[in-house]
Formats: sequence, C-alpha cells, structure tokens
Amino acid sequence: MKLNLPEYPLKTRHKEGDKTEIFDEFRKKFIVLTPEEWVRQQFLHFLVNEKRYPPGLIAVEKGIRLNRMQKRFDAVVYSNSGKPLMLLEFKSPEIKLDQHVFDQIAAYNLKMKVNYLLVSNGLQHYCCKIDHRLNSYRFLDKIPDYTEISTVP
Repeated sequence: MKLNLPEYPLKTRHKEGDKTEIFDEFRKKFIVLTPEEWVRQQFLHFLVNEKRYPPGLIAVEKGIRLNRMQKRFDAVVYSNSGKPLMLLEFKSPEIKLDQHVFDQIAAYNLKMKVNYLLVSNGLQHYCCKIDHRLNSYRFLDKIPDYTEISTVP
C-alpha cells in the first residue's frame, strides 16, 4: 500500500488463515496488519527516522477514560519528563479525514491537554498546535521535529 510517506522496511509474518502480522517495535509484539496499522507503523517510523522522535517516548494504543467510557488513542508522544506533548490519530488511507476525525482527537485532548494534535490517513497529514490559554489552534505547514514540540513552554 503506497502512502505519502517514506516507506520503511518493517518485519511482517504470515499466520494461519492467511492473516499477515506486522511487528510493532513500540509495543514489542506482532499485530494483525490492517490498512490503519500500516499507516500507524509507517508514520511512527517517519517520526523516529526523519523527525528525531525518541522511540522510547512514543506510546501506542493507550487507554483513557472519557465521559465514563474507556477509549484508546492511537499514539501519544511524551517529553523526557513524562508530560504528553502530541496526540496522534491514524486512519486507513480510504478514510476521509473529515470533521468527525478531528472531533475524535479533540475529545481525547480535553483529557490529555497536549499542545499538538496530528491526524493522518497515510496520504494526508494534518498537524495543529493548540493554544490552551487562548482556546485556539492553528494548522502547521509541516510536521514539527521532536525538538520543536519538546521545547514549548
């Protein structure tokens, strides 16, 4: 599946029943390879290899409680001190990145209060910086390097 990202050679294996799995280096286990998982793995490797995000500061599929419901966000990037910096939401390439997708990640951020939100379907990528003080946001022209998001007050 061709994405609008550099392609990284990731470890896969075939299981019985014709299922393919991909090794998730962040969770240290094999995961069923779906189109969304392919986007997640390729994008996270892009962040690590091109944008210098430390792999040990990226958590995948962590749960949060939101309005008495258990939810899972796709990934979060932390600072060295353990403060969440960026929430990431991934979709399959055939999923349109519409208002529903942005509402989903914004709802997670009500709880997490990070300064950066990133949404990607592998073909389109949107990153915005949140100003909690002014209750506003702005879309960025590019995906920031880790040093850019980790030095924000």
